[in-house]
Amino acid sequence: MGELKVEKLTSSTAKVEYINQLLNDLEALEVMLEKGLFEKDTIRIGAEQEFCLVDSKWEPSNKAMQLLEAIDDDHFTTEIALYNLEANLDPLELTGECFSILHQQLNGLLKKAKTEAAKQNLKILLTGILPTIDSRHLKTSYMTPIKRYKVLNQIICDLRGEDLELHIKGVDEINLHHDSILFEGCNTSFQGHLQLDVDDFANSYNWAQAIAGPILSICANSPILMGKELWQESRIALFTQSVDTRASTYTLNERDARVGYGKNWAQGSIVDFYRDSVVNFKSWITGDLKTDSLNELNSGNIPKLKALQLHNGTVYKWNRLCYGITDGKPHVRIENRYLPSGPTTNDEIANLMFWVGVMRGRPKQFDNIHEKMDFKDAKSNFYNAARYGTAAQFYWNGLLVPCQELLLDQFLPMAYRGLYRMKVKPKDVEKYLGIIENRIRGRNGSRWIVESLRKLSENHKSSEALRILTACMHENEQKGYAIDAWQLARGYEYVPKEQDKMVRHYMNTKIITAQQYDSAALVLKMMQWKGIHHVPIVDSHFDLVGLLTWTDVTKYLENPKELQIAIKDIMRKKLITTTPETTIMKAKQIMLQQQINCLPVVEGKKLMGIITTKDL
Repeated sequence: MGELKVEKLTSSTAKVEYINQLLNDLEALEVMLEKGLFEKDTIRIGAEQEFCLVDSKWEPSNKAMQLLEAIDDDHFTTEIALYNLEANLDPLELTGECFSILHQQLNGLLKKAKTEAAKQNLKILLTGILPTIDSRHLKTSYMTPIKRYKVLNQIICDLRGEDLELHIKGVDEINLHHDSILFEGCNTSFQGHLQLDVDDFANSYNWAQAIAGPILSICANSPILMGKELWQESRIALFTQSVDTRASTYTLNERDARVGYGKNWAQGSIVDFYRDSVVNFKSWITGDLKTDSLNELNSGNIPKLKALQLHNGTVYKWNRLCYGITDGKPHVRIENRYLPSGPTTNDEIANLMFWVGVMRGRPKQFDNIHEKMDFKDAKSNFYNAARYGTAAQFYWNGLLVPCQELLLDQFLPMAYRGLYRMKVKPKDVEKYLGIIENRIRGRNGSRWIVESLRKLSENHKSSEALRILTACMHENEQKGYAIDAWQLARGYEYVPKEQDKMVRHYMNTKIITAQQYDSAALVLKMMQWKGIHHVPIVDSHFDLVGLLTWTDVTKYLENPKELQIAIKDIMRKKLITTTPETTIMKAKQIMLQQQINCLPVVEGKKLMGIITTKDL
């Protein structure tokens, strides 16, 4: 939503007024199309760079507003979370050195942001999902204090009538409930823009849909969320669910998700496309839109179509159709929303060039792709790419083709042809498409993250491994090499200061618990089988109520019949606990003073984990 001043559509009068403006915009759009007013001779590209802010401990920082003020540049703007910002690049004509010029501007803007960030002891990171985000960073205190985000959050929560659900299953599984849409803030992308010829709209848009899966597979860079190894591009599932207005009771009906790939091939004109959007998705918000687009058009001015753009800003297609005005002429462009941020600006510009090249290099045999390819195959390709990355196979031209084969044999040649057709400098083409080829033959960002985290997890607790991983990503990005040249994380990239070591970084969260009415004999066996010396005891609400230690049960080893009792009869009820935010130094001190070997970690009464002398 580009409009900052928005309001929830509530009264019937406001709804009628807004819908009238929306219909007026659609009529104006149709008139402009019929009169041939849209720019056709020039094709432009552009991009939006979202990035993460991290503090000295490599965790999300909430200083986005302070940093934005310090940068003081209109190219930068806010995102929904206080640990993200966005930089908007200037559009360029698709020809010559446009990609290297865009790259120079991107590096310049990021350098400006990094300089100001360093003054606030912050760092900037390019990644699809920041590895160190956890549940603490999804609280509304981390939401950017701008009204449009608050309004959007309230609308989605009201429409659902229940907490938002997040369930993603990959190698690991995550299943969370949350009371806000801040899951969306976990996502950062590098959104590419490509201007379209309105006369070839359906053909071009459908081609963008058809190639999305194979393009995404090699660009994937977001496999980890909260320490869980999920999809190779987990942003696809995460963003879809984070702003889903459909309550779970409606999951089997025909209502569309507001974030999605689509349900069918596009047909007709851009007007038909926008009409379908208005039909399928209700309008939520309004703003200062008191303009008559038809009157503006009749007066010789090109209207901004504010109501239509506001509606379009609440529908998050992975290939989103956007309207704009450049040099007094209207145009439409595709906003590619599935490309992730990072790992480096080299990789991002290469991703953009690859996508643009394939878009412009479409062979004649793939004209009218909707007549030659089943839409569900194209959609299947997209979600397979998100799940499996370069391990995916794709339905293409009637065959099931391995990812590497399809990209090397068909997509790369298409990209070269398309870019040369647009007279892009061969030096730039070879440089950036060479990055793509090296990545196809090597590994992409997601695979590097997965392999690095698995390696780090052999010798480090999860939280510590994620911080080291984040530090290593930043270190490699600073060197400027593309992802295919990165070495795996080694473990020494971040060594925390003693005062920065917190209990939450080293506690065990994968622990065996029991309930107070469970059999004591069974718990003794569990402790023997698993070689554990401490079992936290919880009640039916999963509140911590006791602790059973090896010392408490060893006297029963020779007389197991005496353990035919409930745990509550022998557990320790007077507990010494700690919190996740306690320093390791303090936790050590408590254990020494109390002569104990473990501390249950709690927030209120809820058990969060356990830390033992072995962990220290």
